[in-house]
Amino acid sequence: MPNNQAILPHNRATMHDAALNTKDCARCDQFATENGVSSQSLMTKAATAVSDAIRQRWSPRQVRILCGPGNNGGDGFFAAENLRKAGWPVRVALLGDPAGLRGDAAWAAGLWSGEIESAEPDFFDGADLVVDALFGAGLSRPLDGKAAQLVEAMARLSCPVVAVDLPSGLHGDAMGEGVFVPADLTVTFHQWKPAHLLEPSASACGEKRLADIGIPDGWERAVTPLARLNHPDLWWASLPAASSADHKHARGRLVVFSGGASATGAARLAARTGLRSGAGLVTLATPPSALLVQASTNEAVMVRRWPEAEAAGDLLQELRAHAAVIGPALGLDGQSRTTVLSSSAAACARVLDADALTDFADAPERLFDTLTPRDVLTPHEGEFRRLFPDLDDGWGHKIARVAAAAERAGCTILLKGADTVIAAPQRTPVINRHADPALATAGSGDVLAGLIGGLLAQGVPAFEAACAASWLHGDCGRHFGPGLIAEDLPEILPARWQALQREQHRQAALSHLLAHRS
Repeated sequence: MPNNQAILPHNRATMHDAALNTKDCARCDQFATENGVSSQSLMTKAATAVSDAIRQRWSPRQVRILCGPGNNGGDGFFAAENLRKAGWPVRVALLGDPAGLRGDAAWAAGLWSGEIESAEPDFFDGADLVVDALFGAGLSRPLDGKAAQLVEAMARLSCPVVAVDLPSGLHGDAMGEGVFVPADLTVTFHQWKPAHLLEPSASACGEKRLADIGIPDGWERAVTPLARLNHPDLWWASLPAASSADHKHARGRLVVFSGGASATGAARLAARTGLRSGAGLVTLATPPSALLVQASTNEAVMVRRWPEAEAAGDLLQELRAHAAVIGPALGLDGQSRTTVLSSSAAACARVLDADALTDFADAPERLFDTLTPRDVLTPHEGEFRRLFPDLDDGWGHKIARVAAAAERAGCTILLKGADTVIAAPQRTPVINRHADPALATAGSGDVLAGLIGGLLAQGVPAFEAACAASWLHGDCGRHFGPGLIAEDLPEILPARWQALQREQHRQAALSHLLAHRS
């Protein structure tokens, strides 16, 4: 099927943000110094990004900056001097002895023209703004002793807190938490760390800003990103583009399986969204008990009698389906399991959600045996734990858990949440933060399943379909906001898709113009 490759600037796919573990972030700094960028230049730009972010958001006020003994503290000293030169009243305290500072931290402390005070909890008295430059992402163990007391004192403050790189007490690789300082603003550098993107640490960071500190091109060859932050550049080229030769069958055939008479709404939401996503022909496969309900509540969506779970594969083959959505309110007690197993006889992509996952809780391997790389699983956290009970929070952070699950299942897995993670075998995982709390409403997941199914029916590969659907679903939530219900989502999807298309065309035209001028 046609795609959007022609209007995607080729150089943009490398520009979106990566998530790196803390060791690889340090490796990027090392790469910079090995390629002619001094460590003092990196610190200068990092600290300037912090002071600039503060000045952009707040007016001058009483500032207290708590510095640690490492480079995070060095950033704090340099930012303090920047603010002092701009006329801000600033005081600085250090955890430790100034004589013990080494390297760039000592250099930055030498640039501070004020007094270096001893770090005590009462240092924060009278503060209107506090800068946490204590440890950042360099911390590898829970805080204790004097450091824990200072962090607890900062956490009790009523004034805003700005974190340098990461709130002190949080692990940069999102590997558990102890005492930490919730921040109103976190300024980090070069690329994200897992703790900036995964909950609950991401919420503890407050507003997050990513600053360019001058790491030279080529750093991507020195490290392996844990994940990418979801962005249209990742999948826009895979989406179908309209053609004058289109007809409904060329645009893809999607089948959504419905539950019984009292459980029809979830499948109806998925089917309507699949149609709104551009699939040319969408059919609701409906058991006899729900046939009248579905036939009287659908118009453009076709309704087809589906006599029994064992006939799912035959029906998909008869309808020549390109994709199917199985699970929303489909029923347990073997109904969903039998439908999934039967559907595997048809050569189509599948989105398996809700009951289609829960019905395999006692035999996940039976599910995995039916899966192919064309399929997408869309569990929430509870469903994920039932299928992968060994991949719990103690196994690793969410990115690692979902990546391991995708390898085991042999297909794309989208683990839903405020920090949705999408993974597939041999692919760099993607984190979707482009969403809104308004999406936490009944039926929202059914809409997401239908959107993925609609894209699959149009020939979009499974991983790209999951990434695109997650972003578009989130975009609808962000633009509707409070008061959203699931029925709103299919109706606002076309406007959001059109807005994205206009933006992609604008970016392509701008890229072409800049390339022509150069």
